[in-house]
Amino acid sequence: MAMKSEPPILPVTIPFLGSSTKILGMALQTSNDDLPTTRLLISPSIQDDNPIERRPLLSKSLSFSGGIPTSLEVQRRDQGTFRSSDDNVSPLSNGGMQSTFSSNVEHAAAETYLITRLSLTLIRYLGLQMDHKVSRPGLLCNSIDAWLHSRLDLYLPKNSDGPKPVVAFVTGGAWIIGYKAWGSLLGQQLSERDIMVACIDYRNFPQGTMTDMIEDASRGIAFVCNNIAEYGGDPNRVFLMGQSAGAHISACTLIEQAIKEAREADNLSWSVSQIKAYFGLSGGYNLLSLVDHFHNRGLYRSIFLSIMEGEESLRAYSPEIVVQDPNVRSALSLLPRIILFHGTADYSIPPDASASFAETLRRLGVNAEAVLYEGKTHTDVFLQDPMRGGTDQMFEDLAATIHDGDEEALAKDALAPPRRRLVPECMLRLATAVSPF
Repeated sequence: MAMKSEPPILPVTIPFLGSSTKILGMALQTSNDDLPTTRLLISPSIQDDNPIERRPLLSKSLSFSGGIPTSLEVQRRDQGTFRSSDDNVSPLSNGGMQSTFSSNVEHAAAETYLITRLSLTLIRYLGLQMDHKVSRPGLLCNSIDAWLHSRLDLYLPKNSDGPKPVVAFVTGGAWIIGYKAWGSLLGQQLSERDIMVACIDYRNFPQGTMTDMIEDASRGIAFVCNNIAEYGGDPNRVFLMGQSAGAHISACTLIEQAIKEAREADNLSWSVSQIKAYFGLSGGYNLLSLVDHFHNRGLYRSIFLSIMEGEESLRAYSPEIVVQDPNVRSALSLLPRIILFHGTADYSIPPDASASFAETLRRLGVNAEAVLYEGKTHTDVFLQDPMRGGTDQMFEDLAATIHDGDEEALAKDALAPPRRRLVPECMLRLATAVSPF
């Protein structure tokens, strides 16, 4: 008799601002074996004493039963006396048309109310308490965005036999469309190898600029470093990783933190010494050499400079330039091992960006290397390859580095079955052709 497999669980969503040591919520389980082996907690849970009336989101007149309904059929259907289209239908009088119009307006208003209630209920379920005293236009939207981007998704391995290594991951998105859920494929892959993944969110432009993005990333890293043991993570094996814009943001965050520590700043919420290694995936680290490239690719110079807080800030937000400042040399000795992954067919951010940054770091005495993948595009190494299934070389290199020194984990990795294909190749090729990245 075959034993019933335990259903996997969805990702843990954790607020890391404010009171974050106790998470209220509920775990949602699914029997779909294809979903990640993770948990989802939504904080806090809301009880609504006024249940929403269940009504269809689409008008009944849009229901298709073999023919296009006439106005009279719609009216009678709404009245519960609908007759089949085979019946004789007389033309509507003007009064009937007015009645139908009024009925449609009423129906549209009811559905608008329903959607608004659903939206507000969703926000409440996500734990947001809306401030009704907001008076400045746009402030509420900014408050909602700041709240939404003060959370992280935590992907947990299915087994809990001992502390797990942890990857704090900052997603990409051209500094404009970044979102923690973009790391779901990585979270699923690594959790299957007994590695926890914390996908950190941050404010996007125009709700925030680089200062805000670095601040949010730093808070997420601090939460992981200081609280991950509560979720079964090993605080002595925390790895920092970023992809595309997230690689740039996380690199800026790491170097800024090292500089603060070297200058013995007060009230630091985490330490660079808590980061075992840094992985940059398809990132750009010298903005002076990329601003024109981005402009030609569609991220226009005026917008990019607004994200980076003006042209005068490009040097300050270019990790490759910052590390060459003689005044920060003492901070370089604090940096962990740095590994930069990049595809040679990446046209969004040229692979020279990673190769040049790694070379600069090595010249300054930092343990750094660039790993290039022949023929891989900007999204191949992060999206298409995981969806293709089989052997994913970047992923294998990542897992091997994280498990370095753990012979048991490396042995399990060697016996891990190839991942199954998630998407047909024709669809992946189409996605590559139409992707702006």
